[in-house]
Amino acid sequence: QVQLQESGPGLVKPSQTLSLTCTVSGGSILTNYYVWSYIRQPPGKGLEWMGAIAYSGSTYYIPSLKSRTSISRDTSKNQFTLQLSSVTPEDTAVYYCARARGVAGPYDYWGQGTQVTVSS
Repeated sequence: QVQLQESGPGLVKPSQTLSLTCTVSGGSILTNYYVWSYIRQPPGKGLEWMGAIAYSGSTYYIPSLKSRTSISRDTSKNQFTLQLSSVTPEDTAVYYCARARGVAGPYDYWGQGTQVTVSS
């Protein structure tokens, strides 16, 4: 059973960089064909895919966030990390990590989600 767990600060000040880490257990982030994504849901809105890192190390980002987003991994810890720079209150959301077989999904495992609030 694959499990994903997000961790990071619940409160970030405007203009700072948000950093979230997803720790994976029960499966390796290097396993062929799997893609590991970050997805967020702002209050009252739908899910928004932000970006992903593949088993190969290739990264993919939604164009609207590409200039502010970076996803990296630590294979020794089986973790992948999201960094979102220059945050504003519009980045307030529940942030999820998830696994899919391919960039387009479908997602078969999700983390429980973590609330991030951007406020001074």
